[in-house]
Amino acid sequence: MIEDYSADGVLAKQLKSGLKELNVETSENQQQQLLELLQVLYKWNKAYNLTAIKQPKEGLKLHLLDSLTLFERFKELGDNKTILDVGTGPGFPGLPLAILFPHLKFTLLDSNSKKIRFIRQTIHQLGLDNVEPIHSRVESFEDRNFDVILSRAFASLVDMVNLTHTLLDEKGIWLAMKGELMAQEAEELPPFVVNHFVTQVEVPNVVAKRCIVELGFIPGYKSEDK
Repeated sequence: MIEDYSADGVLAKQLKSGLKELNVETSENQQQQLLELLQVLYKWNKAYNLTAIKQPKEGLKLHLLDSLTLFERFKELGDNKTILDVGTGPGFPGLPLAILFPHLKFTLLDSNSKKIRFIRQTIHQLGLDNVEPIHSRVESFEDRNFDVILSRAFASLVDMVNLTHTLLDEKGIWLAMKGELMAQEAEELPPFVVNHFVTQVEVPNVVAKRCIVELGFIPGYKSEDK
């Protein structure tokens, strides 16, 4: 089956409907970029197995729209904030968010070289100048003072914090995209971390539970203490 990625095709209509349900505001050009991202992903996926989600219509829901459940929180961020998407895989949620928030600076980190090559090609094809892909394990990555660290199916909350707390600005936040948050997982967080809140989110036409966990350092925790 040949998928129709045109502006008036089935996928475009599904995208428009999903964006409306999520209250995501986009321009026509941004919608076209999101569709092009999906198209490039599935073109590459035939040869490089970038995602286990094989159907573009499912990828639209489980990659694009799932990533954009962060839209409302990202609207609250100021200009020129720096974002680290750790364990980004083939660029989710970082690439869809970079399309919608061109005033933010995204670093997409992954240890899989073929996924980073895909991201490099995609940002060139889409003309994104606010994304930097980095091929590295998080343990070896030394940049720091990010305003936001994103995690989507990367690790447990505890592992995420332990692996990345030296990379986060003392006033920064973690945003972890998860299924269902288990009480034990929250209870095992290090003492220097505070759980700001958990936001339940719904991805259009997806039954599975989803939530966004926002974490930060306790007041008074200084970067030199990391």
